[in-house]
Amino acid sequence: MGSVKKPKLCDKVSHGADRISNLPEPLMLEILARLPTKYAVRTTTLSSKWRKIWPSLPELDLSTLDFKNLEAFVSFVERFFNSNMESIGKLKLVIYDPYDKIKATATRWIDVVTSRRNIQHIEFVYNTNYLRNDKIPVQSIYTCETLVHLKLCGVSLFNAEVVSLPCLRVIHLESAEYRNESTLEKLISVSPVLEDLTVISTFNENRFHENVLQVRSQTVKRIHMGHIRVVIDAPLLQHLIIDTGSEKHFEVINLGLSTKLHIYDDVGNEVYNYVFIHDILTDIAKVRDLVVSNGCFWKNLLRYSNLGPVLQFRNLCHLNARFPISDLEMLPTILESCPKLESFTLELVKNRYTRGEKKKDPKVMFSTVPQCLVTSLKFVELRRGITRYEGEIELIRYLLKNSKILEKLRLDVYYTQKTKYDFLKEVVAIPRCSNACEVLVL
Repeated sequence: MGSVKKPKLCDKVSHGADRISNLPEPLMLEILARLPTKYAVRTTTLSSKWRKIWPSLPELDLSTLDFKNLEAFVSFVERFFNSNMESIGKLKLVIYDPYDKIKATATRWIDVVTSRRNIQHIEFVYNTNYLRNDKIPVQSIYTCETLVHLKLCGVSLFNAEVVSLPCLRVIHLESAEYRNESTLEKLISVSPVLEDLTVISTFNENRFHENVLQVRSQTVKRIHMGHIRVVIDAPLLQHLIIDTGSEKHFEVINLGLSTKLHIYDDVGNEVYNYVFIHDILTDIAKVRDLVVSNGCFWKNLLRYSNLGPVLQFRNLCHLNARFPISDLEMLPTILESCPKLESFTLELVKNRYTRGEKKKDPKVMFSTVPQCLVTSLKFVELRRGITRYEGEIELIRYLLKNSKILEKLRLDVYYTQKTKYDFLKEVVAIPRCSNACEVLVL
């Protein structure tokens, strides 16, 4: 028998390319649409037919970092717009332009896109140095009838006489300038289906530390405010995220049990003043769901509580708290302050240092059993992305031995493969007060 000739690699590639080319055009377009733009364009090497299709993609998602220089980025975006402007539904551009070389061009892109009937999603980030005063002027978004999602960073919003955004559900403004507060207030209040609002200022924008933004919306459900003095009137509010800084600069007219309150301090203040703690406790007392992302908050709260009886958050059912390991001794008091707590997530972070000396890991000693462990606590999650600390097993042991109705203990902790087995054996051997308790180790 004669030898069979093996097909060459180029024959296989050619055959594969033919199969790709034979796919229906709508299917090829759907495949490309699921990829970031830069990857979708790269796939055009598979087939000459694909090279004709990618300009018809319904979205453009690019960063200047995807290109060797700004000129190449501008050329690509211009070519995409020229071939596909009528059908584009999503625009996402991240532009690093430290010398404002393409500022005018970028401004024109926003104006052109918002004038088209099909645009629904705009994300536009201009530079990441938020201390700069030069920002992209934007004045064409106020009457974009199809817009659903709007995210603008590093822009300057012009005054608006007419605002018509009947479909807008998401507004995200970061390091943006406004000629006056009424422009932003109008943008919020006249958006009839708005659900998600984010407004984050920067420390150098002192005007917002003096003036007060009035947020009035009958539809918004989630609000994230950063470094802005604000009064919120939103009866359907479900989730409020506040970057506190060094003082309480927000007021919620109708904060209720259904609102999840997330207190976040990206400055990392060590000491809050008495007025701040007093005011923030008033808000915490009203909610059922609380997230605190800065461990310094708890130390200040306990310092405040030393002036009187133990604080009581009688409505609080769900608590997500971040603690430095060195401050873990505060945990018993926090649990005692939440008599109706049902769900508790504890995230442990690195110790802080005082006067150059490392504080020893505390051995948490519970002299009493908080009421919530006996009558209400059903779910506990311990998160730790750092090395194991002294007393970890004792903390787990305490929770399992004293939580009478606990249904699940989730341990999301970091261990090497070598040490994880020993840890599992320790956990399994701990007796449980609740026969229904399930322990998950991730």
